[in-house]
Amino acid sequence: MMISTRGRYALRILVDLAENQNEGYITLKEAADRQEISEKYLESIVKDLVKGQFIEGVRGKGGGYRLSRPAEEINVLDVLQSADGTIAPVACLEEGSAPCSRRAAVCKTLPLWKGLDRVVSEYLSGFTVRDLAEDKVQ
Repeated sequence: MMISTRGRYALRILVDLAENQNEGYITLKEAADRQEISEKYLESIVKDLVKGQFIEGVRGKGGGYRLSRPAEEINVLDVLQSADGTIAPVACLEEGSAPCSRRAAVCKTLPLWKGLDRVVSEYLSGFTVRDLAEDKVQ
């Protein structure tokens, strides 16, 4: 299992917005420069973050982006699932996936993958964007 660049960058931009929320709306250029992310690539990530209701944007002079709710209400697991679609360790555990060609009753490895999925999901759901912004993750 690997978290995509898209998921990692989505978290980085949310943390950046949380750290700079007192400045009001943050332009894409400012955030991209601080995070050393291509502004073009960040545009597509921000679009998905708006769609997922993690951030909101305003166009025009003085416009930009800001968190749509407090950073402590934005869960890391939710962000990664929104960006990546899934973080399941195997395809058969992805939501809406086609049934595995093997029957679950005879798959000796399925309990392992279910356990890993549960542990990862529980771990990631225990953190918020605020935790990341305040260096509370150990």
